[in-house]
Amino acid sequence: MIKLMRFPSATRHCIEIDVWLSTEPYQLYSLAQRWFLTLRSCGPDVRELMHDGCPTACVGDAAFGYVNVFKTHINIGFFLGANLNDPTALLMGTGKRMRHVKIRPGEELDSEALNELIKQAYTGMKSILQEP
Repeated sequence: MIKLMRFPSATRHCIEIDVWLSTEPYQLYSLAQRWFLTLRSCGPDVRELMHDGCPTACVGDAAFGYVNVFKTHINIGFFLGANLNDPTALLMGTGKRMRHVKIRPGEELDSEALNELIKQAYTGMKSILQEP
């Protein structure tokens, strides 16, 4: 059985996330906003909350992704990222479950591959939640 991060307090739209995403430095937070909006739009069952200071996206109450901003880059993180198929090797990390993609302004990014990872994370979590 896979241990999931569950957040019963996740809501359809968390205003605190919108405030966080409008923070300076604009270049980094606008990147974070772009990718969180992608997480947010995965499906009608997506819920969200701030967890450990990061906007976090859930399928229902089960977390599947997050964004975080650092001094020179952002991370798009996946709670079960170790299970994702990543043929372009975007994922970083060595933990048992979690992985992230590091994005730096001005550096080339395979957006199509990242979109695919987000889709996999969402659909994978949906599948896990439907298991008996």
